[in-house]
Amino acid sequence: MTTPGPSTPPPVFGPTDRLRGWVATLIVTALAAVTRFTMLGYPTDAGTPVFDEKHYAPQGYQTLTGGWIEDNPAYGLVVHPPVGKQMIAMGEAIFGYTGWGWRFAAAVSGTVLVLLVMRIVRRLTRSTLIGAVAGILLIADGVTFVSSRIGMLDIFLALFVVAAFGALIRDRDDVRERLDRASREGRIEMTAWGPRLGVRWWRFGAGVLLGLACGTKWSGIYFIVFFGLMSVAFDLAARKQYGVPRPWIGTAVRDIGPALYALVVIPVIVYLASYGGWFASETGIDRNAVGNEIGTGGPFSFVPGALRSLWYYSGNVLQFHEGLTNSAGNRHPWESKPWTWPMGLRPMLYYFADSDQVTGCGAGNCVKAVMLIGTPAMWWLAVPMLLWALYSMLIRRDWRYAAVLVGYGAAFLPWFATLDRQMYYFYAVALAPFMVMGFALVISDVIGVTRGRERRTLGLLAASVYVAVVIANFAWLWPILTATPITQEMWQNQLWLPSWR
Repeated sequence: MTTPGPSTPPPVFGPTDRLRGWVATLIVTALAAVTRFTMLGYPTDAGTPVFDEKHYAPQGYQTLTGGWIEDNPAYGLVVHPPVGKQMIAMGEAIFGYTGWGWRFAAAVSGTVLVLLVMRIVRRLTRSTLIGAVAGILLIADGVTFVSSRIGMLDIFLALFVVAAFGALIRDRDDVRERLDRASREGRIEMTAWGPRLGVRWWRFGAGVLLGLACGTKWSGIYFIVFFGLMSVAFDLAARKQYGVPRPWIGTAVRDIGPALYALVVIPVIVYLASYGGWFASETGIDRNAVGNEIGTGGPFSFVPGALRSLWYYSGNVLQFHEGLTNSAGNRHPWESKPWTWPMGLRPMLYYFADSDQVTGCGAGNCVKAVMLIGTPAMWWLAVPMLLWALYSMLIRRDWRYAAVLVGYGAAFLPWFATLDRQMYYFYAVALAPFMVMGFALVISDVIGVTRGRERRTLGLLAASVYVAVVIANFAWLWPILTATPITQEMWQNQLWLPSWR
């Protein structure tokens, strides 16, 4: 006769090896800092920014000197919200208008991103070892590495959305701990809807972070939608597992309203707050649109003029983005479509120098290049990893893969709705951390499913070999990730696919 299992999940709400966890975290984060900050001010274009830094570095500096907002009408139109440029401005406040200045915040963000991914995976797997593996894999990812060393916005978006994801994973554990306490105190069935869960500060923090993501790039909105649904799904699953009599209605009554407040209202407030400098400005672009470009009357005349002016300004920005289409003749030699991103089939060349003045490679004519390229040992295996993740989610009912797929999908799927638009591989920067989380979960499976001492040793060996291959692949790509002078022959050897040229 089989005895029934426990009616509630085991009371495990996170890793327990805190000291070892933080020691490992600090070691991996320090390693990330070394890679991100080494030669951070190199290369430049004769002391000026390279690639799209030419947009954001001066806008960041103007933000620093112009009232914390870009208020110079010579820009014509500022096409992204201010948060990313405000972060660039912080580095420029310390180091001035130099490569270190406009890249410092990106390097800090890229380093913190490694810390976050390690801590998130550690919480997902309850394993400091697997968390450390995830951190090392992210260190060795060319996409996040290069994005951490250039003054553009995408690394900030990735930082905020991953931090929000981590906050919601922490909120999931916190909710289950509260329900476990309610179960032990006999409060689960006091009402058919289950107990109230109280103030959920981790979810509130996720809302703040998502507001900062939207304040960096509007694509943060996608994560609000995906993460909001994920958070409610977590609540429903928790109420079911802890025996709430009517979990669906309980979730609808107890959880959806607070979720909308934390993950929709709070991001809107934070987004508007990021325009504080613009609201205080007299010369910000379209700041005084009401009464000039648009009238003061109409059905929305009750809305404050500053908000109406921001709406008008945002409409101009949207119109600008909608016009960046291939059908309108906008094409770029390094643009790519989203179906190429999972495997990194079309990278981007950020910097290239090839002349008699380039020296240091031991040959008469050297090459220096910075290419945004995903480490093939991971990116080329992304599709099998995603298939395993889908299998684990649908068949094995593994919520961890489901959560990672939500983050990956938020960074990837919405772009298929606008395929005519100009798109670039750097849009996939926010995708990379979730890809790494997926690989870490697969490695956890490889080690965990190998029962017995010998099989476990074999699993650890296989995982170690794979991580070593990723690191070696990253080391091979190092010259074209950092503009290290190499020979023409070496440059050609780095370009493994015709689409990389």
